[in-house]
Amino acid sequence: MKVQKITATNDAEMAKILRTDLEDLHLNLPGTAYFDPFVDHLSKWYDKTADAKYFVAVSDDHRVMGGCGVGPIAPEDGIAELQKLYVSPDYRRQGVAKALIPECFEFAKQHYAYLYLETFHQMTAANNLYRSLGFDQLTKPLPQSEHGACDTWYLYDLAE
Repeated sequence: MKVQKITATNDAEMAKILRTDLEDLHLNLPGTAYFDPFVDHLSKWYDKTADAKYFVAVSDDHRVMGGCGVGPIAPEDGIAELQKLYVSPDYRRQGVAKALIPECFEFAKQHYAYLYLETFHQMTAANNLYRSLGFDQLTKPLPQSEHGACDTWYLYDLAE
């Protein structure tokens, strides 16, 4: 497995993984990443957004295994968002998320003081991962949140 910055050649596979993951959990709802207008062109969105980067994990046979990004949510307060962490069902429980997260943390530390994320309580594996990494669960979303359907929120102090 190799972790790299997303390229246009990865966009279609990553969009399919994201949508499949949300469909499998019946979370393909308005107010989720499923309907973000740039999902089909993640590489372009992250390239043109300041202090943002998206990483993909690629298998030895060049298939996208999953991805995760960092983007601004409240840059004036030093807060980035850990965004769109999705792993293909074919590669779950193989350490893909654990390979992507350090890349995101390292990038975020160069630009921000905190990492925020939002998810759903029924994404049990993801919630367990976030808690094991030291994310603190919040009782409500940040006011800048764009995904109103999410029901679970976390914040991580990058100085820790």
